[in-house]
Formats: sequence, structure tokens, C-alpha cells
Amino acid sequence: MSKRHIDESVSIKARSSKLILSQGGFPTEDDIKQEFNPITEYCTLFHKENGNCHWKYYSKQNTPVGVITARDQEKKEWIPVSSTGMTPGNNGAKSVKLNVSDQELEKISRDGIDGNGTLGLSLAAMKAIKDYFKKLGRNPYDIELESLAQTWSEHCKHNIFCSPIDEIKDGLYAHYIKRATREINSNICVSVFSDNAGGIIFDDDYLIVDKVETHNSPSALDPFGGAMTGVLGVNRDIVGFGKGAEPIMNTYYFCFAKESKGKLYRDKKRTDKILPPKYIMKEVIHGVNVAGNCSGIPTQLGSVYFDDRFCGKPLVFVGSIGIIPRNINNAPSHIKEPKNGDKIVIIGGRVGRDGIHGATFSSEALSGNSPSTIVQIGDPITQKKLSNAVVKARDLGLYNAITDNGAGGLSSSIGEMGKDGFEVDLSKVLLKNDGMAPWEIWISESQERMTLAVPEENLPAFKQIMKTHDVEVCVIGEFNKSGKAVVKCPPGEVIMDIETEFLHDGNPKVHLQTKPWSKESAVSFPVIPVLDTGIQQVKPANILRQNPYDGRAEREMDSSLSYLHDTFELKEMLSRPNIRSKEFIVVQYDHEVQGSSILKPLQGKGRVCSEAVVSRPVLSSNKGVVKSQGFGSSYGEIDTYHMAACAIDTAIRNYVAAGGNINHLALLDNFCWCDAYNPERLWQLKRAAEACYDFATAFKTPFISGKDSMFNDFKGYDENGEKVMISAPPSLLISAIGIIDNIENAVSLDVKMPGDLIYVLGTTYDELGRSEYQLYSGIDNNNVPKVNAKSARKLYERYNQAIKDGIIVSAIAPNLGGLIIALAKSLIAGDLGAEIDLSLVPIGKTQNTDIINKIIMFSESQSRILVTIAPQNQRKFEELFKGIVFSCIGKVTEEKALNIKDIIRIDLKDLGTSLNNF
Repeated sequence: MSKRHIDESVSIKARSSKLILSQGGFPTEDDIKQEFNPITEYCTLFHKENGNCHWKYYSKQNTPVGVITARDQEKKEWIPVSSTGMTPGNNGAKSVKLNVSDQELEKISRDGIDGNGTLGLSLAAMKAIKDYFKKLGRNPYDIELESLAQTWSEHCKHNIFCSPIDEIKDGLYAHYIKRATREINSNICVSVFSDNAGGIIFDDDYLIVDKVETHNSPSALDPFGGAMTGVLGVNRDIVGFGKGAEPIMNTYYFCFAKESKGKLYRDKKRTDKILPPKYIMKEVIHGVNVAGNCSGIPTQLGSVYFDDRFCGKPLVFVGSIGIIPRNINNAPSHIKEPKNGDKIVIIGGRVGRDGIHGATFSSEALSGNSPSTIVQIGDPITQKKLSNAVVKARDLGLYNAITDNGAGGLSSSIGEMGKDGFEVDLSKVLLKNDGMAPWEIWISESQERMTLAVPEENLPAFKQIMKTHDVEVCVIGEFNKSGKAVVKCPPGEVIMDIETEFLHDGNPKVHLQTKPWSKESAVSFPVIPVLDTGIQQVKPANILRQNPYDGRAEREMDSSLSYLHDTFELKEMLSRPNIRSKEFIVVQYDHEVQGSSILKPLQGKGRVCSEAVVSRPVLSSNKGVVKSQGFGSSYGEIDTYHMAACAIDTAIRNYVAAGGNINHLALLDNFCWCDAYNPERLWQLKRAAEACYDFATAFKTPFISGKDSMFNDFKGYDENGEKVMISAPPSLLISAIGIIDNIENAVSLDVKMPGDLIYVLGTTYDELGRSEYQLYSGIDNNNVPKVNAKSARKLYERYNQAIKDGIIVSAIAPNLGGLIIALAKSLIAGDLGAEIDLSLVPIGKTQNTDIINKIIMFSESQSRILVTIAPQNQRKFEELFKGIVFSCIGKVTEEKALNIKDIIRIDLKDLGTSLNNF
């Protein structure tokens, strides 16, 4: 139906539905909730029994007053087909009395204005606002208080990372993350920490930009919507970089629980049960699918980590990479700034009641007070049209600045762009719903919207481009130099008038104090200087080249029982949730759209998931983009310093193994913490941030962007009505982004030819602490992996040269599960076998000689790469790596089996069955 046939007075509603058929008895409510989310969906269950039809209706009950869910919104408000703005239902704003006690101030912050949802402000912040308006001689309007709450939220201001902590006056972010980048002073960095994403040089003509976000809280309430809007939001971060970049790749990293530990509820009456982990996983995967596939952006890299402590709140990391010309209209593309008199223009989707209080909710744990309205409703098709239109307008130079409408909505986007001053008329905003209050319009996080600064003379041409791409436009105000944030509402009443300096810098800082982590099972480590992380640098001469221990002496059992036990353990390890194949997720995502994929997410005949990918963003060039990830969580139970160090090294070695240039590499950090005002958790955070500085500077890899999510906790009730708090483990995702000079040199993980030699680069240490093998076997070992950046950097530089020389045939960086798991994956991918001798693996000295083979096979020691080379290149290879720890441990065989001398022989088919046990 074309638009000209629609009567604009007619309201239109569209819905989707699904029909599920099942066999057996009448399902329980728990069964039903595996298939639908009561926050966002209706479900009517029909069941025929003895010729009679029975039915039951499921939906969310007892919706709190003032809180309208996405489903309720659809039920109560129709979307008018109109090209004009709609007058808000409330022509004014409510005055909020702040001349009250501290207890009342805390109640207003906790419950919101008239119970409309949390403000997430500290008492100190509430008192600062009270004092500010006292000086003005008036009470604030609700929209002013809401705007300050969004701007000062943990999500927008990163209060914990920016506050003074212990002896660090400038805060963890400035002292460790930003300082590392400043001291490295890399010439590849173009835009860092100042825009929606970080940007590095790709070549003489283009920049590559990267951003990774989290959408944990929305995904706990509505996994599909939370994950989808997370992807769409980070795509808009790319579109909002500089004058406007184009997304070319999506990435993800999910953290789920395998199962719930009993029944958990958000409310004391036990009527509001949390969603089952399996449902959350299924819907998060689906949400990322819809967002990427419908937007025409390939989803090329990702993985999943399981820990049952994620049952209260999953971690949903979503990333996006983009490309932008270095210069547009003879000006640097990464520089943007609104000019005095530029019109404030909003394009894309309309404003509704979805996504209200998403920013302030990030400052709190998930609980029964968590409003369902924080979940935004995504529309990837609208965003795709918007993205295409932006590029056209960009290339014509029709606007001076652009940013996305994410957390905080208009309040955030206009507030950030208009730090010198602005004036807005809310009656000009296009709405989804009648009856919205001014404060709702101002802070709504409805999706698919961008804010631009457009010179008045360019408006006609700009509007024409938007019309051509079927993108709605509204002009709602003007940027100025008044130093004031002014918002009006019909009939011309000023309902917000705040100095921009107070809006952005008035939030009081709290001096945080830490206390050493004292978990009973944890091992206390002293603060260790950079490059000396508790291991001595091992020189080739000190390596036990011929291991004096062998598998037959490991246990007092006969060889046949030992053989069976080792075979069983290897198969069990390959089947562990954090090791087994994630192909069932990868195949749901289109990684070939745009035609740029070189090194793919599934590699080899055996289709093994890769830890790094290579893309070719400029099809006329042989230069490629390399992207990899490193995740740290489990090691943090012992020491978050080493956890962070390992995450950094993992991301770098995955990147290097695929062929990435170690000298053209940048990092992104995404911290997900819990109970973040707890002094012991703050101590863990401080340790992790310190490691980020130490190892980024040691590896000479600058940070260009990052994000933190500090309250990944669930506060609720168990099945007995007792209060419970489940905290996600402290976690850190490090992303590596860089360049491969020639995509033809990219190295996949699958072994290629029988007779190729298998080499291990780097040293294996007695480091089974918090490894997958320790978690599987219960073995007593608290030695977590540690990183020696000096020796690792040297190894990676030599490896880069080997790549350029064309010596490396296949490569995989051992990660979770250790060396033998990496080898098994490489063999499965190549559909070939191998003969190896563990006694040839370079190892550091250990007192645990009785488990030496377990250490060699399953230790998760860092800075190692497992490679294969052609026999004729052996001399050249060994000459190149002189002074580096390495050893030839075996060869690739045509026989499809893994033979470990004197220990096990296992058919490749059995290895593959275990790995693909999903």
C-alpha cells in the first residue's frame, strides 16, 4: 500500500504472532515461560482433552502504577500515520519539592517522581541539585530532575571509574586507561575516548572505527529486545562517529548461566519469576540475529561463556566496526562540532514510552523495582534506511555534527552536542504515543534516532534526502552560545532552564575506598611491578626439552586404565560448555553479507569456531581488518590483576595468530563488575585497571574506546521468600582491532597437509588455577596464568615476520582448555590426525611432577601459539625464532586420529563428536 492511499486520520496497528504445537500433557507455567516473555508478549495456551478445549491466558500481572510495558503500550496507544508533530498531552511540567529531609531525598531518588521510576542518584547528588535550585530561588521541574539524573547516571558519567579512589586522585579511568594511551602515543590513533567510538588509521584514505557496548539489564528483562537494541545501538555509535561512519561488521560475546539454582523471584510474593537461562540464551541469540541480518551488517565474530552466577543477570557484549573516509569535503572526517545557530534536527524513529529510565537503571542492581519500560523496541529496517541517508547527507556536507540517541534519549544527545547552549521545543518532536509527559519525551530511549546540527540554509536539501530514503525528520530547536539548556513546551512555557556547566560538571565526586579481596578460597597476591608478574623469564637453555616425567608414572594404575581415563578426560573436556563448539549460534548469523569476509567465523572442513576474523572493507585493496577478543572472568576469583593481564594477552595473541600486525593494533576495554560500591569489589576493580595500564603500555597497544557496567547483580527472593543477592563474577572483555597488510597472508586454524610439522611457540607453566581442567576435575591448584609481556611481545614480533615470509601454514592460540584442546580443534578443522610427544613441550619448572602431563595438556598458560609448517621450511623457521622458546612436538598425519606418545590414541571422529556436543 503506498502512502498516498492512507487516510492520515486512520490509526494502524500491526502485530506478529507465532504458533507452537506440542505433544503430551498440559504444560506447566515453567514450560510456557521457556517459549515466551510475559513482559513483552501475550500467550494463550489451548489444550484439547476428552473432546473439550481448555485454554489459559498468560501475561504479566500487577503492572506497577506509572509503569507501562512495551506490551501495554501497544495495547493502549495506537501509532498514528502522520507526518506532523503531536502536542504532548501534558502542556506543562510538575514542580518537585526538594526542601525535604535527606531520607525524603533518598526516597525520591529510589522511587522516582510520583513513583515514575528510579533516578539512580546518590544522596550527595540529590543535595547538590537541591542547593543549585535553592540558589535559583525555585524548585526544579520534573524534566530538569530527570535530565540531571540521566546525565549523571553511571551509564553516562562512569562515576565509579572517574571518582577518586584510594591514593588515585584522578580516578581509574584517567589514571590507568587514558594514561596508557597517552604514554604510548601511537601514530595509528586518530580519535580516542572523545566520540561514540574509537578510530584508528586503516590506510591513506580510510579510518577504521570500533565500539563495544553492553546491554545486560534490558536483556535480563527482555532478552530478544535487549540484545537486538544493543546491536542497533552500537551500530548507531558507528554512524555517529565523526561525520558518520558506515558499519561493516558486528561482534558479540555472551555470558549465560547453564541453569538456575532453584527458583528465583523479583518480588517477595513470588509472583514475578526471573526468566529461565535457556530462554534468555535463545532470545539473546535471536535478537542479535535479527539486528544484524536485517540491517545488512555481517556478524563475524563471537563466543559464549557459561557460569551459573549469570542466572540473575546475563552479560551481553555487542560490538560494531565501521569505516569512514579520512577526509570529507577537504576536512578531517573525525572532527565535528555544532555551530552557533545550527538547527537541532532529529531523524529516524519516533519517540514512545519504551526505553524510559534505561540510563538511570544502569546505576542499580536488577530487582523487583526494575521497570520493564527500560527495554527499548528495535526496528532494524528503519535504522538501515537512516544509516544510508546519513552517508548521502554526509558526503554533501549538509550537517556539522551528528550523534545517536542512546541512553538518556534527547536529553543525552542534545545535551552532549550542545554543551555551549541550546533551546528545544518539545511540541516539534514526532511521537509514537499520545499523552506523553514532557519529561518522558525528553528522556525516552526509543530507537533508530540520530541528532544532527544542520545549518538552516541546508535544511531543504537535507529534508529531501531524508524523504528520498523514507526517513522522518523534525526540527526541534537550535544550538547557541547561551551556556543554558532550555526546553519549552506549548504554549511556549519554559520547563527546563539549567546552566550547561552544572548539567555536565555539577555531579559531586565521592572519594572511593577499597579493601583487599578476602574471599576464603582466594589466594592473596602482592602488587607486582609491570613485566614481572611472578614468573621468571625462561630462556631456551632452561627449558626441560626432554621432560623427565612421563604419563606412565603419573598415577599408580596399570597402563590400560590410565589410557581409558585420559581418553575419557579429553573427550569430557572438549564437551565442556565453555570449550565445545558454538557453531549452533554462528550459523544463525549472516557473515557473508557485504562480501568482505576473508578469515571466517567457522574454519576448515570441520567447521571449528575461530578466535579471530579477517575482513576486507575496501574491496579494491588487499589490506584487511583483523578483529579478536579476550575474555577474563574465572581467574579473577584468585586475582583480577592476572585476569585482566590474561584477557589482554588472549586478545592480542588471537589477533597475531591470524596474521594481525602487532605494530598496528589497538584495544577496547569493557568492564562488567558487581556490587561496585563494595570496598572489596572496588579493590578487585582497581587491580584489573592497574593491569590494563601495565600490559597495554608493555605491549604498546593503546586503548581507543571502552565501557563499564558496574552493577551486574540480582536482588530478589528464593522459593522460600528469603532475600538473595546473586552477583555476576567480575569480568573483562578486551577487544583487539588492527590491520593485516595483505589478506593473502591471513592464517586459519585448520591443519593443512600430512607431514607438516607441529610447533609450540612459548612456554607452558604449572598454571591450572581456575582453568577449565581444574573446574572439571577439582584438582588442587591456585596458580592462575600470568603474563610476561616482554617475552610475549618479542615472540609476537617474530611471528609477524614468519607470516610475512609465508612460513606459517596454520596457527591457533591455546585458550580455555590449554594446549591439547587447541590441537584437537586444529585437527578437527583440518580433518587430519597428528602424532605428538608431550615430553617435547617446553615447560617451566614445577613441584607438581605427579601431574606433569595434566599441566602440559590443560594448563592455560598465556602467550603461546601452536603452528604447523611445511618440512622444507623447518630450518628457516628455527633460524627465525632463535632466542624464542619453541619446540617441534610432532607432525600432522593422514591417519585421522590423535596419537599422544605413551598416553592416548583417539579417533578424530570421537574428538569431533565431543566438540560438537551442543
